[in-house]
Amino acid sequence: MKKHFFKLVLACTLITVLLSCSSDDDNSSVNTDTSQIVSAAQSGTWSITSFVDSGNDETNHFTGYAFTFGSNEVLTAVNGDSTVIGTWSVTTDDSNDDNPSGDVDFNIGFASPTDFTDLTDDWDIVTVTSTTISLIDVSGGNGGTDTLVFQKN
Repeated sequence: MKKHFFKLVLACTLITVLLSCSSDDDNSSVNTDTSQIVSAAQSGTWSITSFVDSGNDETNHFTGYAFTFGSNEVLTAVNGDSTVIGTWSVTTDDSNDDNPSGDVDFNIGFASPTDFTDLTDDWDIVTVTSTTISLIDVSGGNGGTDTLVFQKN
């Protein structure tokens, strides 16, 4: 009887360990506290130091722009006399098609000009620190990967 009980306990333990493991454990370093992410983004102005759109480096389209992640989800990009207004937010999406297990999205939206509309997406967060916001998006349509990196000014 003790043998069967021991086997049952061992089997239950093994099942519990296997069920607690997840295929996305390699993303455990990503900060999922939305208030901390918002706070980091709102702390100063940012420049785009890298924007790769499906393998094409388009960083130069944003040279000289200072991005401000303001309150009320207002995203402002200023370069001298040129100002572009968009939106931004950080959301938790448990039903995201890109990551069905749920994730935190860094959402950016611009209606125009064309270069800025390329930034419009629900980006997955790679890292957010006090000096860097690194984002990635894998397109559902063509499978292309876009990356976007903001560096604090």
